[in-house]
Amino acid sequence: MNFCLETTKQKNIHAPTSGVTTLINEPLVLKNLPMKPKRITILVAIVAIVVIAVSLVAVFSENHSSDQLARVVCMGDSITQITDYPADLQALLGNNSIVGNFGASSTTVNFYSSLPYFFQPEFGNATKFKPTTVIIMLGTNDARTDYYQQIGSFVIDYEIMISRIETLCRGAQIYLVEPPPIFNNSLSLNSNDFVQGVIPRIQQVAMAMNLPLIDVYDQLINRPEYFPDGVHPDSEGAQVIANLIYNALTSNSM
Repeated sequence: MNFCLETTKQKNIHAPTSGVTTLINEPLVLKNLPMKPKRITILVAIVAIVVIAVSLVAVFSENHSSDQLARVVCMGDSITQITDYPADLQALLGNNSIVGNFGASSTTVNFYSSLPYFFQPEFGNATKFKPTTVIIMLGTNDARTDYYQQIGSFVIDYEIMISRIETLCRGAQIYLVEPPPIFNNSLSLNSNDFVQGVIPRIQQVAMAMNLPLIDVYDQLINRPEYFPDGVHPDSEGAQVIANLIYNALTSNSM
């Protein structure tokens, strides 16, 4: 509704009894006038522009804020995919980081198994996550009885995978993790092959490519109670893994 202000008017008032004309000031009057259609259209347009501008600012601010977060990728097998360790790591890192779980069950480092991690969708999705930090915990399934026959290609295959990550995720800090111990299990995973063949090769790759190595194995070797099926950690074991990785990340100033 548009209000129009009528200014004070002076009117000549003739006094019939005296024949004298006097000036009387009338009070200000606000009159309700209907708003013209053109004005309504302009007002609606202005409101729409303001709303769009505010929305764009909000979206930009959200995206900008997201870009500032440390983006942590967790690559691995089922020990990553189905346990609580990535979620526990997220809780430890807090709101300044975003942790992505890109674990894929039954996967290996070895390219000659039925499920090499390098060729799984999770690997590609992880690199598209635009990580600032990459954590790789693989090797447990390479100790499987039938896969271990190809252990000779472990080092070169791991180096190829890491080189690809370095190309696709330029600037990202990569950490290798020695997986937790293998205890008695029904998954055809051999503890001796793991200790004598897989762990030393992970150490070899870390040294050759000058990458930090996080030792989860030694910290859990005396905790078989944390592994109900002999391979996958329960919530307590997962928390230990998250704590160890968190300490490594924060000491290296992500």
